[in-house]
Amino acid sequence: QVQLVESGGGLVEAGGSLRLSCAASRNIFRFDDLGWYRQAPGKQRELVASISARALPKYADSVKGRFTISLDSAKNTVDLQMNSLKPEDTGVYYCTATLSYGPVEKVQSRTDWGQGTQVTVSS
Repeated sequence: QVQLVESGGGLVEAGGSLRLSCAASRNIFRFDDLGWYRQAPGKQRELVASISARALPKYADSVKGRFTISLDSAKNTVDLQMNSLKPEDTGVYYCTATLSYGPVEKVQSRTDWGQGTQVTVSS
């Protein structure tokens, strides 16, 4: 099991910025996919952004052009830079790490989750 610890959440005014960081207990470049999800009150959890060493970053339409996901090899973290924040970005942000394993004919995958960090954007 992988331990993921998020940090960097907080309260910010609309238009401001925050940088979230997720520290992993294993080498981040070994994972097939690393991502950030968020869950707003009363809503389902949704994918915000994802990245891997072998693929270009992907973003939800609602955050394209404002958020940037990246890997920091020195710190072994996956970071999410959030700019031009909006009240609708409010929620608990979770880091995920997915690893595939097993024989080619029967590949399985496992996704581990962090405990989450609260982001609140005031209007």
